[in-house]
Amino acid sequence: MKKNLAILAVLVGVFLPGGNNVLAQDVPGPQSISRDGVRRNTTASDDLRLLSVPDTQSLTKDLRSQQKQIVAANMTLTDVEAEKFWPVYDRYADALAKINDTRVALIEEYAQEHDTMTDEQAKDYIQRRAAVEQSILELQLKYVPIFGKVLSGKETALFFQIEWRLALFLDLQLAQMPLNE
Repeated sequence: MKKNLAILAVLVGVFLPGGNNVLAQDVPGPQSISRDGVRRNTTASDDLRLLSVPDTQSLTKDLRSQQKQIVAANMTLTDVEAEKFWPVYDRYADALAKINDTRVALIEEYAQEHDTMTDEQAKDYIQRRAAVEQSILELQLKYVPIFGKVLSGKETALFFQIEWRLALFLDLQLAQMPLNE
């Protein structure tokens, strides 16, 4: 468990701007700023800037490339288990990446269209975004018995615990995206 937290802390420090300060950062209260003549409130300090879309895509790609290494470092698989586990993992990771790509695209769409979005478009966005979140949960539930065929119940639970922590890290990255451009 401590190993998972240590890896996550290192990733935060490496991938997020000001990541080494994120937990200790004193973030000032809401500030009113002017942008295109419109006053908006913000709680982000200069040290905790919101990431641009290209930065987020790059960081998401970097995280995906390291996810397998993180899973491998935290799972103790025998050679026989590993031979069965990794092909299942690869299929799961590919399916999850496609869903997460859709999620990122929706967040980007919202950021670009926020100012011109109609109420109907906003409602449609909410429905599509919720459907993506539901797809992630459905994929995880689909794969519980599949992983259960190649891992013990305890190892399957450990795998999903690792996955959920990695998902939290991805959510932290996505939370750095601007709400609107």
